[in-house]
Parts: sequence; C-alpha cells; structure tokens
Amino acid sequence: MTELGALGWLFLVVAFGAIVPIVPTGAAVSGAAALAFHQHPLLIVLTIAAGAAGAYVGDLVMYAMCRAGGESLARRLRWLRDEEHLAAVKERLTKSQVPVLLVSRLLPGGRVPVLLAAAFLGLPWRTFVVANAPACLLWSAVYAGIGVAGGSIFPEPWQGVLAAIILVVIVGQAVSLINKRRARAAEEAPQPGETAA
Repeated sequence: MTELGALGWLFLVVAFGAIVPIVPTGAAVSGAAALAFHQHPLLIVLTIAAGAAGAYVGDLVMYAMCRAGGESLARRLRWLRDEEHLAAVKERLTKSQVPVLLVSRLLPGGRVPVLLAAAFLGLPWRTFVVANAPACLLWSAVYAGIGVAGGSIFPEPWQGVLAAIILVVIVGQAVSLINKRRARAAEEAPQPGETAA
C-alpha cells in the first residue's frame, strides 16, 4: 500500500471512529505516526493532517446528526448514556463555548458529551466549525506525538506502533479510572444543605 493510500485509510478510520465512538481513533493516529517516524519525517506531518481532517469530518457528521435527530437519536445510537454528566457539560458550555470545545477532544470520553451538549443547546454552526478545527488539529498532534515517542524508542517500526497503541490505551484507562473515582467521590460527598446522619 502506498503512503497516500495509508493516509486515506487513516482519514476514513478516524472519521468513522468519530461517528462510532468505539473505534480507538487515538491509537490509530499514534500507530500511524510511529510507522511514519521510521519511513520519512514528512509523513508525520501528513499523518497529523489526515488524523485531524478525519476527526473534523467525523465530528461535523456527528454534530449534524445530533442537531437533526436530537436526544431521541442520541439515545437510539447509545451516544447519550449519562444525562447528569450531560447537564453539567451543558452548564460549562453555556459559560465558555470555545475553551470547552477545545479541551473536550483531549480528554478521553470528553468529546461525545460536549458534542451532544453543543447540539442540544443549539450552538451555532459557525462557532462549532471554527472551534472544532483547532481542537481536532491539537488532538491529532498530541496522539501523533505519542506515536513518534514510541517509534523513536524502538528500532523496529512494528515495536513502535505496538508501544504507541499500548501507551494510548494505558493513558485512556488511567484517565477513565480517575474520572470514575472523582464521580464516585462526588456522589458520596454530602450535598449542600444536607446534614450528616
């Protein structure tokens, strides 16, 4: 397969993964960047561009689907799982739209709730389109950086790809575990106005 063909596949995988959130898109970008590191440095830049473009197109499709189909479509597609968390995201999004959109792509599990909240709040297309472009580029660059780090440590390309994928999975699981512990601690903490029994 040619380099352009591989970049095309990366674009498609990331775009599909942005719409179907079970596909590990970060690992795909990291693995491609680790492989590119061993072939030609310019390919790393093209990998970042392909990953960012795929993420951007996928986010636009998901946003359009949520705007058109609303909460009922999001429930049917199992995008909407935690309505309490969604309410908190909506509140943050009303206070500061662009920073929340920028950060959401970097947090594992943060993108979907922010996209849903933005769509359900009726965030203007122009705001979403403008804020999501740098978010996707930053996301792709971060995951490509993880891949390059993995590729530079190991002499064989397949070892760098494997290391990058494992690192992305470990970081994602660690962040998910931390978020679950914080949520559990918040649930167990007494609410304002409550008295300890």
